[in-house]
Amino acid sequence: MKVRRAGLDDIVIIQQLAHKTWPEAYSHIISLQQIAYMLEQLYSLPALEHQIQNLQHRFFLLLREDEPIGFASFSVNTSTTTKTAKLHKLYVLPQQQQQGAGRFLLTHIYKEVTHSGAGILELNVNRYNKNALQFYTKQGFAIIKEEDIAIGKGFFMNDFVMQKAF
Repeated sequence: MKVRRAGLDDIVIIQQLAHKTWPEAYSHIISLQQIAYMLEQLYSLPALEHQIQNLQHRFFLLLREDEPIGFASFSVNTSTTTKTAKLHKLYVLPQQQQQGAGRFLLTHIYKEVTHSGAGILELNVNRYNKNALQFYTKQGFAIIKEEDIAIGKGFFMNDFVMQKAF
């Protein structure tokens, strides 16, 4: 496996991976209507371009034998006294899970975050996504609070905020 930085030329790949991973990850937690809405809001081509160009999200593709099997993104927040990074996305194709791919990708993100000078990595995870909660807990993340975030059209993200210090 290897990880490479993704750019604007890769947003169609990221979009395709999201559409393959989200239904499996979330259909037992949120409605198909909310999944479709969130995919449009977060993974449309204009949304991904905006995240890369304007929000300074750094995207990475996970490759196995040169085939994309996952992706991640993070950004750095320099406005706080302790420089923190926010993991926005980390997804691996369902058939590639339970094989160390997510851990491999997250380890690469740790290196990137540390290189950026951040001492804390933070993320949001759905409170009812037991697999993701177990994964992040195993990787050393701790729950620091709960959030209910209104995202439009009457939908909410019911999340835990988790952090890991370096």
